[in-house]
Amino acid sequence: MLIIPAMDIRCGQFVHVLSGPMREELIGKDDPVEIAQWWQEQGAKIIHVTDLDGAFTGNPENLETIKQIKANVPIALQVAGGIRTLEHIEKVLALGVERVVLGTIFARNPELIGQACREFEEKVIVGIEGKNNLVAIEGWKQPTDWTIIETARRLKELGVKRVLFSDTRREGSLKGPNLDVALEVAEKTGLRVILSGGVSSRTDLEKIAQFASVGIEGVIVGKALYTGNITYKETLDLIS
Repeated sequence: MLIIPAMDIRCGQFVHVLSGPMREELIGKDDPVEIAQWWQEQGAKIIHVTDLDGAFTGNPENLETIKQIKANVPIALQVAGGIRTLEHIEKVLALGVERVVLGTIFARNPELIGQACREFEEKVIVGIEGKNNLVAIEGWKQPTDWTIIETARRLKELGVKRVLFSDTRREGSLKGPNLDVALEVAEKTGLRVILSGGVSSRTDLEKIAQFASVGIEGVIVGKALYTGNITYKETLDLIS
């Protein structure tokens, strides 16, 4: 199972709330390259990078920063935020990025998802954000009447192999991930699932790891790592 640290970028700088021992180690480091190098030293094999500016504008805004990370840190990057056209995908992948995450665009332009999967295959991941078993789009602001399962099935029909499932009620909450829905998506669709949102402890990670063999491929962890609730090195035995 992959345990994937999350790293948010705004205006070319690393942004995250730090506390506890992590504050002592990372305070003053706002260069994303330094943070990525730090995660590499901890043992991470892949980092989830979110371009917060891009998520707002609908266009990748931190390409130069991502380029610098790839040039200096030889581990995989999974990039999200503002990637909404084939040209966007091409630009981000041209930096050496291993995966791109598409989000809201699947609701407005499903044909693009199909074309992206044909051209870029498993380098494309689609994010499904949900609340109360229904999909939410436009940065969680716009609810839909699509169930998470029917959306996942439609994405599979379009050629998607891997999805990133986030429960909007759990993001940043440290209340535990919505493993039940993620597992349902994996079992009923055959898609590989990366889970995001709510991870608070090693216990959460151990529960998720039990289902690696049935399609729960990995988990993105942000707040719990940056607050020191979990240290990456203590999770290394769960990674295979």
